[in-house]
This record gives sequence, structure tokens and C-alpha cells, in this order.
Amino acid sequence: MPAVTVQQAFDLALLHHQAGRLAEAEAVYRQILAVQPNHADALHFLGVIAHQAGRQDLAVELMSKAIALNPHNPAAHSNLGGVYRMMGRLQEAVASYSRALQLDPNLPATHNNLGNALKDQNRLPEAIAAYRRALQLSPGQVAIHNNLGVALARNGELDAAIGSFRQAILLQPNYVEACHNLAAALRDRGDLHNAILAYRRVIALRSDFVEAHNDLGVTLADAGEFDEAIAAYRLALQLKPDNAEIYKNLGIALIEQRQYPEAIAAYRRALELQPLHAEMHNSLGAILSEQGHVDEALTAIRQALAINPEYAEAYNNLGHTLVKGDRTEEAIAALRRALDLKPDFAEAYCNLGLALRMQGRIDDAETACRRALELKTDYAEAWNALGNALVDQGRLSEAITAYRRAFQLKPSYSDAKFNYAVVQLLVGEFEEGWPLYESRLNVVGFTGRSFAEPRWDGSRLEGRRVLIHSEQGFGDTIQFIRYAPLVAGWGGDVVVECPGALVELLRSVKGVREVVATGNPLPQFDLQVPMLSQPLAFQTTLTSIPNEVPYLFANPTRREAWAKRLGIDHTNLRVGLAWAGSPQNRRTQTRDIPLEKLLPLLRVEGVAFFSLQIGPASNEITQLPGASGIIDHTEHIEDFADTAAFMAELDLIISVETAVAHLAGALGRPTWTLLPYVPDWRWGLEREDTPWYPTMRLFRQPALGDWDAVIERVAGELRGWAAGAA
Repeated sequence: MPAVTVQQAFDLALLHHQAGRLAEAEAVYRQILAVQPNHADALHFLGVIAHQAGRQDLAVELMSKAIALNPHNPAAHSNLGGVYRMMGRLQEAVASYSRALQLDPNLPATHNNLGNALKDQNRLPEAIAAYRRALQLSPGQVAIHNNLGVALARNGELDAAIGSFRQAILLQPNYVEACHNLAAALRDRGDLHNAILAYRRVIALRSDFVEAHNDLGVTLADAGEFDEAIAAYRLALQLKPDNAEIYKNLGIALIEQRQYPEAIAAYRRALELQPLHAEMHNSLGAILSEQGHVDEALTAIRQALAINPEYAEAYNNLGHTLVKGDRTEEAIAALRRALDLKPDFAEAYCNLGLALRMQGRIDDAETACRRALELKTDYAEAWNALGNALVDQGRLSEAITAYRRAFQLKPSYSDAKFNYAVVQLLVGEFEEGWPLYESRLNVVGFTGRSFAEPRWDGSRLEGRRVLIHSEQGFGDTIQFIRYAPLVAGWGGDVVVECPGALVELLRSVKGVREVVATGNPLPQFDLQVPMLSQPLAFQTTLTSIPNEVPYLFANPTRREAWAKRLGIDHTNLRVGLAWAGSPQNRRTQTRDIPLEKLLPLLRVEGVAFFSLQIGPASNEITQLPGASGIIDHTEHIEDFADTAAFMAELDLIISVETAVAHLAGALGRPTWTLLPYVPDWRWGLEREDTPWYPTMRLFRQPALGDWDAVIERVAGELRGWAAGAA
């Protein structure tokens, strides 16, 4: 049998190699090298096998020896370039590919590979040139069209990139990677409709393509189609349930749909998968903060900072959350740290403005908001915050401009629309104010009810049952229950839902068939309307406010009990006092009066003062020297029906703008309401009476924070009344 030549052995090795029989090919290459150690081609292809087996260092060694023996073999240089690229040694890869092309410029695959290495180095114009040369040599190569498209897209040439992807798809309609890249380029160009269609095409071609489902979700979310986005993310998670990024995207979409518990759960699952992801800890903190879970939010944000102590965005979020927790000093410190790390951080300046405003530092708050707007002129939230600071200063026309600018920039911005509406109502522009006041229902944190039954729009009712349901505070319910008789007069069968403390009192309202405590089962009803949407339904103007009082009535039995409690001695005027509202009300700082400020009233002769103050502020009676003369029977007050019966035995009620004032006015009792410089919208501006309550007088601060002038005037008026009564 004749001996096998080296060339015959090499040809056999190539056959094995080309057939994928790598072990057999490697054995023959090594036999050749045992006989002829300087066989350049055997070294080269043995290096290719090492590369295919993942032994890149050995591949470099073998290919380099082959090139040293035969430096004019372009294939060896090109293959060595592939090994270097696999190893991340991109500069050497580019050099090897370039040398191969010097030896043979007509190698389309090598031009393509050179383009890949240049793209990996972000040398995009050179990569694009390499891909284009490859396509000149081989215009039908779909992979090269796709690669060119990727480089063009990354270079910002989206139209050209889309053209390349479409050319690849034209050549191979079911080329999934090109279809996916086309969808991404369309999304980046802002063509969301066609991007969504392209992603759906990808999924039709390959239903298990996780990234396509996720990217479809992102694009649907960008288009505002959040329900569909959520569905896309859930399909992606069915395919890959351990993907933290998809859970994060799902959380974002759920937030947009106000599915807050589900969003929080998605973020928590993402963090189980990636516990050291500072950004997701911070995002979880943000949504917890928005939902009022301040302590949990602070824990999450501080975890983000533990992972990344230089995370300016987390310091900003920390400051914003501390503001919500009324920890303004800590908030300001956190926000200043955010600004130390990122001096041009507009969001931190805006939140700093919020914190400073809470401290009553209104001028500083305005300065911070204006700095935010210098950095980011289209920052809707900063325009809104600036509007708030301007309102606090009584600069209402400027505030209106700021709020209007906020929702022009962000048409869905309910907070700005609501604030704008409040100022319009404050200045008496009811026609514009009431429709925009409906935006309160979409403000984050609003605690109104949601029902399947349709909203009543003010049309004739013809016997249909209407549910009027409470919202906001006790005072709002007391003020706007006045509309229930009108609803009944419009043909409605009226049911009212309200806090339990108001149930008995509201049963005294004419036209109300049933009153149900919030949380208790409701009867069937046809229509529903939030309490403060009734003025819009009736198109209320300043001259058409329903103001017949009393529209609430004290229970005779309870009134008799209170008469006995107060005694028959009526020598002195009986004056009820309330100096603070709910601590949860955001207006507490400007609305409430320290009891110490009321001491001049207590020195007016001929007056017996009775506390109507409920809550923590009532403790000031025993803590303040000089206040011991206030008679305190509030331990006997069980609900507002008791308060109403108590008020019926008083000559006058003096109160800050809180539920006590509303109740006194609704009962038709003489009432003096003490107002800050910029009052709540319902009290209007300047006038000393109010169209809401005919028996009420308004005493206003003449300047920001000047309660002394108010108390001096009230004391004088009270002194005159007491002297006349004597």
C-alpha cells in the first residue's frame, strides 16, 4: 500500500474539519506537524480548531506561528482577527483584519468582521465604511445589511439604518434579528405605531423571543398603551421568569395604571433577583413614597445609598420622601448633598423649594424653584412648585401664569391643573375653576372613591337613586352637603356616604333618604357624584351658591344634654374657640394659631370661653399659663352631632378655617372665622362676609403671618359685643 503524502494527509484533515469532525481533523493536523513542524497551513487550521473549542490563547499561539511562516496568507490574518475579537483585544483584531485586507481587498466577510470590531470600539464611521465595502463586494449578504444598520443606528443615522434593515428583510423576509433591529430603530425615531407592528412581526416569527416581548412592552408604554405593555411584559416573564429588567419595566407600567401594590410587588421581585441594583432600590423607594409608605420608602432609598454612596438621584429621592414625613431639616440636608454631587440637578432644587416652603421660608423656596427652572426651563413640576410659593406670598396673577405653564408643558399634570383651579376659585372665577377642579380626582394621593356606576352630570334624575359620597376633610363634607336638597329637588333619591363621625348630623339634611358610614355596605344606586363635584353639576356661580341656613340641625335630645352640662347661668357671652385643624392638613402651618396668640381674647371681660378644640392642640389649655379660664367639655364630644348640639348653646363661635367654622356656619350660628393672609379658596379675597355662610364674618391677616393684628381686631369687636350685652 503506497505511503500517504503530507498533502494527502492535509486534504484528509480538511475534509474532516469541513464535516465538523474536529477531533479527527485535529489528530491529522498534529500528525502532519510531527512530520513537518513548519507546515503553516496545518498550524493555521489547528489554531482554528482551538478557537472553535474555546481555547483562545492556544489559537493565538498557533495562528501567530502560521503567520510567521507564511505572512502573506490573508485567511490566517482574518481568522486571527476573529480570535482577538473573541478575547476582547479589539485593537489587535482591527490590525489583523486590516492586514488581511491589505493582502486581499476583495474579502467581503473580512470587511464585515472588521466592521464588527470597529463597531465594538465605537468607531462607528469607520465601521460603516467597512460594512459598505463588504456590501459592494457581496450585495446579497443579509447579515452585512443588518450589521450596517446596527452601526448606522448607533451613529444616530436612523433613516439610513431603517433602510439597511429593510434591505436585509427584503432579501430574507423571516430574518428575525433584522426585524427586531428594525423595530428598535423605528422606536428610536419616534415612529411608535410602526415599531409596534414590527415587534409584533418578530413575535409572530419567533414567539419565544423574550427580548422582543419586553421591547414591545417598552414601546407600547412609550405610546401610552399601558394595559397592552403590561400584557407584553407578563408574556416575557412567562418565558423568562428570572429577568429583573422585565420586572422593573412591568413595575413602571403598573405605576402608570395606578396599580400601585402590583408595581411594588414587581420591584420587590426584581430586587430579589438583583439585590445590589441601586437604581431599583431607589425606584422602589420612589413609589413607596408616592403611596405614603414613608418609612418603607426611606429604607429602600437608604439601601440604594448603601450600595452607591455617591448616588445623587437617591439623595434627591430621600429628601423628597423626608419632606413627606415632615422631617424638613433632614430633607434639606439630603437635597443639599444631592446638589453637592450634582450641582446642575434641577429636580433637587425643586424638591429643596418644597422643603423650604414647608419651613415657611417662602422667599428661599421661590429662589430654589427659579434655579430649577434656569437649569430646566420645561420642568413642569418646578413651575407648579413656583406657583405654590407665589400663592403663599399672595402673588396670584404670577401664580396663575406659573400653573398654566406647568400644564401646558405637561397636559396630563393634574396637580398643576388642580392648583390653577384653586386659585381661579379663590379669585371668584367659578366658570373656569369648577371644571378644572375635577382634576383633583387624578392627583396622586387623592383618597376619593371609585365606582362602576356612572357619574351624575347635573341632568334631571326622574327618581333615580344618587349616591353623594364624601371626599377630602370633614369641613368639605359639611360645606357641600348643602347641595343634597337640590339633588333631591332635581328628582333624585339621595343616599349619602360619609365618615362615621358625620352620619347622625347629616341625617338632619332635608332630602336625604339614607346616610351610610364610609366602609359600610351601600344600597344599590344608579348614579354617583363626589361631594365637591356638585357645584360643577349645578354650574354654581358666586350669585347662585345655595346659602340658606341652617341646613344642618342639632339633635334636640343632645342639645338638651348640652344645655344641662353648660348650666343655666348665661350672665356672660358664651364663645366657643377652635384654634387648630387636623394635623394632617397641609395648610396647618399657615392656618392654625398657637393658643398663646389668643390670650388677649381671654382677657375680654363678660365672656365665658368654651373649647371646641379636638386633637393634640387641645393639650395647650393645660400647658399654657393664662389659658386655664377656657372651659373644656370636649371629652363629652363623641361626634359632630355632639358638636352641633354644643354650638347650639353658644352665642358665638370663633375658629380658624376648619370643620368647626363650617359646622357653625351650616348651623346658622354667629361665627367669626380667622383667616391667614392667603386663605383657602372658599373664603375668597378681601370681603368680610362669605356667600357660603350668611351668619359668618371673616377676619383676615393684613400681612403674611400677622395674627396679632387679627386677634387685636377680634378682641375689640368682642369687647364691644360683651359690653352691649351687659
